[in-house]
Amino acid sequence: MELLPHLRQARDHIDRQYQTALNLDQVARVAGVSKFHFVRCFEATYGETPMRYLTRRRVERAQDLLRAANLTVTEVCMLVGFASLGSFSSRFAQLVGESPTAYRNRWAARGGPHVPGCYLFMRGVLDPGGTAGSAANESDRAI
Repeated sequence: MELLPHLRQARDHIDRQYQTALNLDQVARVAGVSKFHFVRCFEATYGETPMRYLTRRRVERAQDLLRAANLTVTEVCMLVGFASLGSFSSRFAQLVGESPTAYRNRWAARGGPHVPGCYLFMRGVLDPGGTAGSAANESDRAI
């Protein structure tokens, strides 16, 4: 129980930095424990590994963007921190039950207004060249 506040800090860090190339060492450091202990405690507390939590968080944000913004699936993929369109599409379909394109098209068919992507980039809502577009190689112990 004494580790719970530190796990919350690490989870909050993931929530704030989901666009960046997070790795297990960084997030475990936020919690103040070894990465191995962190993974065990995080999963025991939240019911999923830090990687699954991060992936779910990224997919949730992608759903928001696909519903509300006039962006391509590739732009959304990069903005939420995925390194490749293939991994994004497969994870999205696995978690949501349909491809990102089908999801976007289903919401577009409802006729709701979309915020133009150029407006989002101009207003700084999205960071195309900063942290979101620089996802590191996923094999580099990324969580």
